[in-house]
This record gives sequence, structure tokens and C-alpha cells, in this order.
Amino acid sequence: MKTPVTIDLQRASRLLKLLGDPTRLTMMKLLKSHECCVCEFVEIFKMSQPAISQHLRKLRDIGLVKEERKGQWIFFSVNESHEDYPFIESILGHLPDQNESIVELESQGLRVCCK
Repeated sequence: MKTPVTIDLQRASRLLKLLGDPTRLTMMKLLKSHECCVCEFVEIFKMSQPAISQHLRKLRDIGLVKEERKGQWIFFSVNESHEDYPFIESILGHLPDQNESIVELESQGLRVCCK
């Protein structure tokens, strides 16, 4: 049985506030199982590139996501080594799967636009 990990209330509050935005919460759920680049999120959320970049910047600044450059593209993924990842993972585990967004991108030929 896993030993429950406790988290400081202030830190938990900051994380929950950050994830209180539906776009960022959905991004985290998607990134839990798929690497994505900004252009893919632009298509998924039908938002501008600067708006998507701002959401990702907030997640990156607190260390919840990491980025990896592949050629001219930057791909984002969940930072599973973040000290609060078990807390985040427990939240994400209660959310519905978001794979339909990725399947839709693939069907439109947009999933590979950055590779």
C-alpha cells in the first residue's frame, strides 16, 4: 500500500489555483499520456499561439511540465519528477481521458505537423 504523501497547504493552493483553469487542466491530462507541441494545442483548443504559450509558460514556470527541443519544434510533457507529481497525478486520475483530441488531430493530419 502506498504511503500517502502530504503537501503543504500553501503549495497545494497554488497548484490547485493553477490547475483551476480548464485549459491548463486539460493540457496536463493530455500531456500525461502524449507529448504535444504548441501548434497541436492551438488546433485542439482553437486558441491563438500566444494564448497557448502563456498557459504552457505558467505550467513550465512552476515545473509541472518540461520541454524538449526536436529540431525547430519544442515538445511538452508532464514532469513526473516534480516533487508534487503524486498530488497532481491523483487529480488527473479522476479526470476523463482526453485521447479523442489526439485522435482528431491525427485524423486531420495535424498530429505530425511538427515532426
